[in-house]
Amino acid sequence: MHELNQKAKELEERLGKIGRSFNLEKKKYRLKELEAASTEPDLWDDRNKARGIMQELGDLKKETESFEDLSDEIKVLVELSNEEDLSEDIAGDLKRIEKELNAFELKTFLSGPHDIKNAIISIHAGQGGTEAMDWASMLYRMYLRYCEKRDWSTVTFDVSEGEEAGIKSVTFKVNGTYAYGYLKGEAGAHRLVRQSPFNADKLRQTSFALVEVLPELAELDLPDIQIKEEDLEWQFFRASSQGGQNVQKVSTAVRLKHTPSGIVVTAQTERFQEQNRRNALDLLRAKLWLLEEARGESEKKDLKGEYKPASWGNQIRSYVLHPYKMVKDLRTEVTTSDTEGVLGGEIGEFIEAELKIGTNGDR
Repeated sequence: MHELNQKAKELEERLGKIGRSFNLEKKKYRLKELEAASTEPDLWDDRNKARGIMQELGDLKKETESFEDLSDEIKVLVELSNEEDLSEDIAGDLKRIEKELNAFELKTFLSGPHDIKNAIISIHAGQGGTEAMDWASMLYRMYLRYCEKRDWSTVTFDVSEGEEAGIKSVTFKVNGTYAYGYLKGEAGAHRLVRQSPFNADKLRQTSFALVEVLPELAELDLPDIQIKEEDLEWQFFRASSQGGQNVQKVSTAVRLKHTPSGIVVTAQTERFQEQNRRNALDLLRAKLWLLEEARGESEKKDLKGEYKPASWGNQIRSYVLHPYKMVKDLRTEVTTSDTEGVLGGEIGEFIEAELKIGTNGDR
């Protein structure tokens, strides 16, 4: 029983340390802000904003309540851990609580100013024609499945299909509290090695795809970045379609150019032009933030290292399907032979390891 009591006290001590980083009081203050916002009479005038508020409110409420429940439970277990006849039950509870503490501890690494935000992800096929475009579509599917496993919803802004197979590029939003914090480390070049399914000789082929990850930011998040209407060039066109009954008959797709920066974004997957306009503005805002981060790169150094934008020279992970099976993260050295699981969305081990080494900062 002494061992159980010692274990319970160790978990209580861990909870105290995690609690200081978890900042429960700050989260409760944020909850009050969200609860006030959720009662505003004009809340649903902007449905996207309303959904974001309600989602963050629900997630944050669940998170704070879980932390408080865990704290109460540990205190009870410390008291009961000396009871001989309860040893079996307590041992099981301590294992479960340790697992829950690990999850909360991971969240303490998500301390960047934008980590709590939704994420906007873009995937671009590299050189290699159909091979690379197929690889981009595999990564797209991998991230969608990862999001499903976390109960995060996704909205696709724009897809450029490949001529034969796969996709040239895709941009989608991940709706989930801390989505950006968890996914920002996925930015960079992803390398695939396999036997080509598009070659009769099944030659070994290496393909690359670039992943960009941005936070979804509101105007209030970027007081120094002003988007002026006179700086915007809007173009409207019919969304691309494979044909049949669903061919677009009206110009709902949007292409937006920001003339001072030269940034061009496209949004075309929504049925209504106004929604595509909002999606394009969200994407532009995130791209402008990234541009500012890149410009100030030399001044962005902190204890976690320096800011590193996604680039072709920044290879982060290799996925080898032939002649052996292995996925290896080049930053954390995390390796697995379960390539099927990884491509099916089981990438939590890689994401958690990258978070813990803390070398990326708030990109």
